[in-house]
Amino acid sequence: MATINAEIVAIGSELLLGQIVDTNSAWMAQRLAEIGVNLFYKTIVGDNAGRMREIISRALERSDVVITSGGIGPTEDDLTRELVAEVTGRQLVLDPQLLQQIEERFRKRGFIMTRNNEKQAYIPVGAIPVENPNGTAPSFIVEDPRGVIISLPGVPFEMKWLFEQRVIPYLRDTFDLREMIVSRVLKIAEVGESSVDDRIGHLIRTSTNPTVGVLAHPGQVDVRISVKTDDVDKAYALIAPVEEEVREAFTHHVFAIDDETMEGVVGRLLKAKGVSVAVIEDLTGGMIAQHLQRAARESLAEAVIAHTEPPLRRVLRHCRHPDRVEALLQDDAALTEELAFGIRIHSQGDLGLAVRAIPDPTRTTQNLSPGKTYMAVADGQRIHTREYNFAGRGAPDLTRVTMYALNLVRRTLEGMVGVG
Repeated sequence: MATINAEIVAIGSELLLGQIVDTNSAWMAQRLAEIGVNLFYKTIVGDNAGRMREIISRALERSDVVITSGGIGPTEDDLTRELVAEVTGRQLVLDPQLLQQIEERFRKRGFIMTRNNEKQAYIPVGAIPVENPNGTAPSFIVEDPRGVIISLPGVPFEMKWLFEQRVIPYLRDTFDLREMIVSRVLKIAEVGESSVDDRIGHLIRTSTNPTVGVLAHPGQVDVRISVKTDDVDKAYALIAPVEEEVREAFTHHVFAIDDETMEGVVGRLLKAKGVSVAVIEDLTGGMIAQHLQRAARESLAEAVIAHTEPPLRRVLRHCRHPDRVEALLQDDAALTEELAFGIRIHSQGDLGLAVRAIPDPTRTTQNLSPGKTYMAVADGQRIHTREYNFAGRGAPDLTRVTMYALNLVRRTLEGMVGVG
């Protein structure tokens, strides 16, 4: 089986200026890994002929496959086809079929094709034309003695379709690719990256096939178990004992696998159990309610954003101790519990979720900023609580609070709160 080394060249000055984030390269990198292609370099270059010539030439010298993204449109600064032709020592020639396809696409959309669009029908002599049914920029493949150059559009949905439908089959056939990388991702909540490493560090250090890696996000840590193989069933057989060991290390903290999300897991549980939930939150400004609404719109009974005292007092009319409201307003932990109870009664929902975050006013850090965050879920029988020593206004902290709040709902629904 062949071992193929690939390189991605993302083209466009807007990428260098930060006007657009290069998500194309990250997506292609993942897909290349899944089919067993090594990716050793990713480069971003602006719409400059000299620098493009240098980057594409260097890529072709050191990689078996060079994939360019962007620069094949109709404008003056779309230079990819010209530079690929130059680097591979070819002339650009008009492909009549590509021209006909472009003209037909304009006619079907009711637009008049301008003359500069004809430029997109020119490809290097001997190149393999690749029709783009989702746009007006055809792609092409140049097979050079040094390697293969595949030029794709920069528009993400066009690029992804062509990559899946044309590029992957081409790579499999041309290079006899049978190996693939099969992965199982276990998603863990409420355990930090260092603690994850402490529990399964021996797997990370000693595993070869499968390999084990860890990736941290705000509010969750992913453990990826990957196997390189030519057989999917064999891959999962190799993954199974390692997955079992990871699950034993983290038990109920494992909330999802692979493409599942906390939002999706909570939504599925709410729907399966026929349970509604109401939420009152402050610093998160509706982020928790938004996730719950996306998870299960019909299960969101009510959402309140309480930055000031009046909404707190309205909900506290339904708390267990309405005669102690003034004292509760001075005790954030007790207040959060009563808000969870009160919002449940007020909304006539099955669950009440309350989240209060009090950041340190002297700190402006964006991640794990000092402060206190209190959470409570009332389920009609008891109130489940959590308390954390962070509360920041930055996106990482807001995401983390939202994840932890959803996880508390998950564990309440699963009947697992208080375990471990």
